[in-house]
Amino acid sequence: MRFNDRHNPSTGYMVITLFMLGIFTEMTWAADKPNFVFIIADDCTHRDLGCYGGQAATPNIDRLATEGMRFRQCFQAAPMCSPTRHNIYTGLYPVKSGAYPNHTFAKAGTKSVCHYLGKLGYRVALSGKTHIGPKPIFPFEYSGNKNPDMDAIDQLLAECQTDDTPFCLFACSNEPHSPWDKGDASQYPPEKVKLPPYWVDTPEQREAYSNYLAEITYFDGQVGKILDLLDKHQHADNTVVMVTSEQGNGFPFAKWTLYDSGLQTAMVVRWPGKVQANTESDALIEYVDVLPTMVDAAGGTVPKVLEGKSFAPVLLGKTTEHKQQVYGIMTTRGIINGSDTFGIRSVRTKQYKLIVNLTPQIKFTNACTKSKAFLSWKRKAESGDADAAEKVRRYHHRPAVELYDVTQDWYEWKNLADDPSKAEVVAELRGKLDAWMQQQGDHGQQTEIEAFQHQGRYRKKNPRPNNPKPGKKSAKQPAKATS
Repeated sequence: MRFNDRHNPSTGYMVITLFMLGIFTEMTWAADKPNFVFIIADDCTHRDLGCYGGQAATPNIDRLATEGMRFRQCFQAAPMCSPTRHNIYTGLYPVKSGAYPNHTFAKAGTKSVCHYLGKLGYRVALSGKTHIGPKPIFPFEYSGNKNPDMDAIDQLLAECQTDDTPFCLFACSNEPHSPWDKGDASQYPPEKVKLPPYWVDTPEQREAYSNYLAEITYFDGQVGKILDLLDKHQHADNTVVMVTSEQGNGFPFAKWTLYDSGLQTAMVVRWPGKVQANTESDALIEYVDVLPTMVDAAGGTVPKVLEGKSFAPVLLGKTTEHKQQVYGIMTTRGIINGSDTFGIRSVRTKQYKLIVNLTPQIKFTNACTKSKAFLSWKRKAESGDADAAEKVRRYHHRPAVELYDVTQDWYEWKNLADDPSKAEVVAELRGKLDAWMQQQGDHGQQTEIEAFQHQGRYRKKNPRPNNPKPGKKSAKQPAKATS
């Protein structure tokens, strides 16, 4: 740019003034953008957190809830680690993105939060557990291995403070994923913990639950450290903090199932000056809504390709409602000790949950059915305990259709699918579920059979042009966590 117009000396001053005004406007615009910190646990049932009425001591998450909004009805689309994380980062449901079995990857051409927020001037980083692919779809600034790297986060926050750059950080813990070997289990004596009513009471189950609760408290400590770093670098007042529990724990009737203990998740959001402190919401929201919410809050236009819907209006108190129903999908093909093709689909409103088991004739198995805790259930059942026998049977064998009134039957134990008075409810919800599956390109059992084609093992044997070469890892890319 030149400022030497000799015929009109004021021209240079005018250009400089406009140039500086543009810089000032851009800086003001950037300063108005909130930062985002999304902290996610791993295999944690939302009901176990202190602020959700659970037994685990979670003082940091509890404090965050008093400073922001606690969602009572947040859900994810798949109760396994890898599809869950793809769901969050892409804003797409699992079958649409291709990432529906576990240890999966997204279809070529898919875009992620890195692209959408990157265009808005954000640094987008992920510290801790990954479980996503391929890398070109997820060009995060990576750090850590299975847990957030606090030193790397400290550096990121310092640099963004110095450069006045907005950031989006995903801090991804590996806790309380098994093995439960972190935290102080002495806080939770096995003989004193209260087991949920859908479990069999055995010493092995109590010990495992005790260790798991201790690891939730360990995760809460990670949350506290990240909140302290936000304070240290003076980001707290302009940062949207979201803390969530991911899918349910690795015990029976939670992870790997479409019951609320598997699909429902904690969601606590703090946004100083925007979200009213110490509030709660019953709005139905999903993980697929997180990315649209971030884009919306950042002042961008939510791309039409995203399947989620911004819940910023709920956060800002402009509405108390969000969605009428939420959806779920579970694929056992390719998981550890999984049934070959036991596909499950669900739709849930605020009152009812409809679950469709595509192959009810197949025995339902997964990693937890080989665990010490579940094997202790089986021994108790074999000893003649009728309650244990029934719970083992219910876990392994499912009817074709299940319907639960989740307002009356919190743990989804009384199946109403064959109740004549609920026939219209079943028909209505089945219609919604079928329409969603059709929109997703989900062909039910055929989609289940094709699950291997959407797993990392397949991609390594059949690399696509835009995928990294098998076995080649970036120095900054942490090793993929197992689940």
